[in-house]
Amino acid sequence: MASQTKKRDYDLLGESGRTAIETGLAAAEWYHTDIPRKEMKALMQRSDAPAIRDTIIWLGAMAIFAGLGIYFWGSWVAVPFFLAYGVLYGSATDSRWHECGHGTAFKTRWMNDVVYQIACFMIMRNPVTWRWSHARHHTDTVIVGRDPEIAVMRPPDLFRLVLNFFGILDAWHAIVDMLRNAFGVVSAAEKTFIPEMEQPKAIRIARIWLAIYVATIAAAIAMGSILPLVLVGLPRLYGAWHHVLTGLLQHGGLADNVIDHRLNSRTVYMNPISRFIYWNMNYHVEHHMFPMVPYHALPKLHAMIKHDLPAPNPSIWSGYREMIPAFLRQLRNEDYFLKRDLPATARPYREEFHNELAPAAQ
Repeated sequence: MASQTKKRDYDLLGESGRTAIETGLAAAEWYHTDIPRKEMKALMQRSDAPAIRDTIIWLGAMAIFAGLGIYFWGSWVAVPFFLAYGVLYGSATDSRWHECGHGTAFKTRWMNDVVYQIACFMIMRNPVTWRWSHARHHTDTVIVGRDPEIAVMRPPDLFRLVLNFFGILDAWHAIVDMLRNAFGVVSAAEKTFIPEMEQPKAIRIARIWLAIYVATIAAAIAMGSILPLVLVGLPRLYGAWHHVLTGLLQHGGLADNVIDHRLNSRTVYMNPISRFIYWNMNYHVEHHMFPMVPYHALPKLHAMIKHDLPAPNPSIWSGYREMIPAFLRQLRNEDYFLKRDLPATARPYREEFHNELAPAAQ
């Protein structure tokens, strides 16, 4: 059994990142399932209609739940309405900023931009910082020292994972980043992926956000009630659980330092409600292979290429049944990862970089 001689260094300015650049692992050419050009062009066709429909449902449901929560404020009857509101605020926004950041949710650019800004505020992700961070995530997906969005590092910090179901650590780091940016400071790590000309925009947005939060806190003090904070800010905590529940499945327990998304990403079949909240990001191998395919076309893309992919997990529960034991094994052996079988119709995994840089015990 091969063993890794060097510990993983997740710092974007650290040794693992430098090694990835030196060996050609950074910005490498990734494996893609072959799709005829005409069919891919049809899949990439953008449309306003699905996203307008879903956005009306999303924001309309938020308004209804918020209204009912306010109406029943002071009674336990308000709790389920605010819990539902919180999921739409603190979890549905995770997929909305993501898809609108790709510019694929709507055909019309300004619609993508408006929903992107709203969703970024709710999920507390600076729209400038995270646009460039996510571009790096797609260029160097789960490449240690390069990908700034690795949710579960090795060995996994299980206590941190539990806290994030309540948004505690993510929100704390978001507040620290907002305050730092609002005072005009862009971190060294941020400078590795945010172009210099974009950095003043990140600072300006942080200052706007800070003003909104200060006004919300002032309103709560003036009213002598936490209601304003239950509507703005706190839902990022009490509504975070669903986006963490689904987000961990994206790459958790799978390979790192490879250039084949079938090895480092997971597709999971989900119920219709979770798929609406998640905007079809459960088709995650497909999304990473072809990130310019709109969310509403991912089920069709999945049907076209599933002959070349590992079998999807049939449910969220199934995904966790394989992922949690993998996390526990990584506590003892951080090189361990899940490598699932490909169907007979698939082309072999492309994993030469993993063999060079991070040999794994399976």
